Amino acid sequence: MLGPILLLSLQLLPTALSLPLLSLPRYSNSTGRGDNTAATTPVSLATLNSTLLRAAQLTRVAFCSSESIIAWTCGVPCDSVMDITVLQSGGNDGTVPLYYIAHDPDEKSLVVAHEGSNFAKITSILNDVELGLVPLNASRFPQSAGQNIKVHSGFQQTFERTADKLLAGVMAGLASTGVKKVLVTGHSLGAAVATMTGAMIKDAVDPSVAVSLIVFGLPRGGNQAWADFLDSGVGVTYMTNQNDPVPTVPPELLGFHHPTGEIHSVDATQSNFIACPGQDNENCSTGNSLLAVNETNHDGPYFDNITFRRGQCVQ
Repeated sequence: MLGPILLLSLQLLPTALSLPLLSLPRYSNSTGRGDNTAATTPVSLATLNSTLLRAAQLTRVAFCSSESIIAWTCGVPCDSVMDITVLQSGGNDGTVPLYYIAHDPDEKSLVVAHEGSNFAKITSILNDVELGLVPLNASRFPQSAGQNIKVHSGFQQTFERTADKLLAGVMAGLASTGVKKVLVTGHSLGAAVATMTGAMIKDAVDPSVAVSLIVFGLPRGGNQAWADFLDSGVGVTYMTNQNDPVPTVPPELLGFHHPTGEIHSVDATQSNFIACPGQDNENCSTGNSLLAVNETNHDGPYFDNITFRRGQCVQ
């Protein structure tokens, strides 16, 4: 089975070799700000447990079958977060990754969680390898007009397949529950789609509703303008794990950029974490060597033994 880095490498190689590489710094952006080597700061495990653990637990659930999610009987992922009421679930585990909307009464919040890539299905893989930068569908993001935002073609197509139904479900859930918070989360492909979902929801809901976006193993999803739009709009917190290759693709030399908000797990101890200021900080995942990639880091564990894989689910 082809892993994510091999698939993306095969897709990128012809394009990358055709570029004037000697004229492009390895890590530079369209604004001319150059490499970001801002100093990182330690993040404690206690802080991660208080700010990211619930999102991680809810993201794990999105890898399980819709039937088990609706009944909240998916095994360890569901057992780790109880008293959740699922309001909507959808997807086909292929061209349309699984997702769910739920009410979390303990947090007085709605949850929107997206499944990551299923590398056992070619239809899911194809969502990842449509690598062209295309204009953002500004009709879904009114605040983006005139900003020359471009996003990953495959991620946008995947997002569009559920956007209308998902937004309707969120608006109905806000009305029926009366909560004033929405958490949007996901892993891998699900993280990339979640950034678009979070931005769409933020644009659509009343300003009194707080929308937070916490994702894991995030690949780059668009150009500099997209990264800036996320920074100025929703705000993203995303966690990367050691030498996971997925956050380093698509590469910057093709015009892709990360937003700010990275928290990086440095090693396998699950106790050494750093906050990475700015966009594409070279002291974190952006600086990982292509000679030291470790695909297993993509699944985890990230912290508190959190791993994202289907094998944890009871279907």
